[in-house]
Amino acid sequence: MYKLEKTSTSLYMQLYLQIKEDIKNNSLKGKLPSIRKMSSDYKISKNTVEAAYNQLYVEGYIYSKPQSGYFVNEEIYTKLKIQKPLKTTKEEKQKKYKYDFYQAKLSNDIFPKKLWAKLYNKIIKEEVNFFEYPNRQGDIGLREEIAKYLASSRAVNCSSEQIVIASGFSDIMFIIANLFKEYTNHFAIEYPGYKVAKKVFELMSYNIEEIAITKEGINLELLKNIKAKLLYVTPSHQYPTGVTIPISNRIKLISWAEENNSYIIEDDYDSELSYYNRPIPSLQGINNNQRVIYIGTFSKAFSPALRVSYLVLPKCLIERYIKTFDFSYSGTCINTQKTLELFLKEGFWERHLRKVRTLNKKKHDLMKEFLLKYLKDSFKIIREGSGLTILIQAKLNIDFEKLQDKAIEKNIKIYLYTYKNTILISMGFGGFKEEEIEKAVIAFSKIWFECINL
Repeated sequence: MYKLEKTSTSLYMQLYLQIKEDIKNNSLKGKLPSIRKMSSDYKISKNTVEAAYNQLYVEGYIYSKPQSGYFVNEEIYTKLKIQKPLKTTKEEKQKKYKYDFYQAKLSNDIFPKKLWAKLYNKIIKEEVNFFEYPNRQGDIGLREEIAKYLASSRAVNCSSEQIVIASGFSDIMFIIANLFKEYTNHFAIEYPGYKVAKKVFELMSYNIEEIAITKEGINLELLKNIKAKLLYVTPSHQYPTGVTIPISNRIKLISWAEENNSYIIEDDYDSELSYYNRPIPSLQGINNNQRVIYIGTFSKAFSPALRVSYLVLPKCLIERYIKTFDFSYSGTCINTQKTLELFLKEGFWERHLRKVRTLNKKKHDLMKEFLLKYLKDSFKIIREGSGLTILIQAKLNIDFEKLQDKAIEKNIKIYLYTYKNTILISMGFGGFKEEEIEKAVIAFSKIWFECINL
């Protein structure tokens, strides 16, 4: 007997679910009672029984024979044994460290929450059309504002039609990798370089060629001998060394691309966060060349959680992009795009950048001051003056394996990089509040000196 009650679940749905469960458990076989009998036995309407039977029929749990009624489809049990549900493992919570020297993090108090909420509410009421598909390359208004900003701040020469809005750096790399898949299977990247860029092209089955970094950026002599038609560089602020490519080598780099019918991906990494000098103009804007694919993001100076990045295509690649991605839409939420458009249009972005530069320059200077104070002459600074980290190298013999173990033991997160058989340490300061930096460096210095091999 089935139990039918007056609840928020309709009677026909209750009957359908209970019959289905009996069929799945192999406890109901053969012919089902007629609609008339079920209606009489359970004192429910024929329409209720018929609706339950129809749903079971549509899903294939029962079948009908003319003039005979409904029968259980016993193949449900014999061909599809019901298995016990697998136990799901609890997702591990990301460990929170007391001191985390991550090199690309902003402290939570920097984001303009109240202003963002105000602009967001405004666009939800007045701007967003939820009943149409968005523009494939991203909202036109945001692309126009980005084009204006890039022209004035980075000397990027582009129009809104050349811009594509994407959901983060890796999304942009996947777009470019797919765009060039039929053009080349060789991809060149700086060494050391950004591992995410390398990983994406590896996943797309490109042959990867790594080119060493010199004190003036990527080694141009080595570049001449490679097969790659696509090169990734961070010319204004190389990651992770901080090297800048001088104008003479930038011109040579563009000449290489033109002579070899190749393209350069210019990642304008940390360009907004320069503390001693004005940001260097972009590679893309030199001589109105058509060989540079410029990419940027709002993650480092604004918010990595919003997932807003963009690329600027040379005009000759726009048609190829449209043909390749005729099925795709920007992965960035339209609400976010429209709010960010308003944020740029009304001048809040420039004010925010000034605030971020001021606050992070203070943190940068504090990190440098306390490193010099507490690590003394046991290290040297490899890179400073921009971004959200200071890169250092030990001058003494440090047991780095022990250092990592000690750091975990003391609830400290550190980041090590290997370059030319030398280990470098990234001392990120962006995620700390000003008053936390000295405490963090003191904690680090204690384990640092414990790991010196005498």
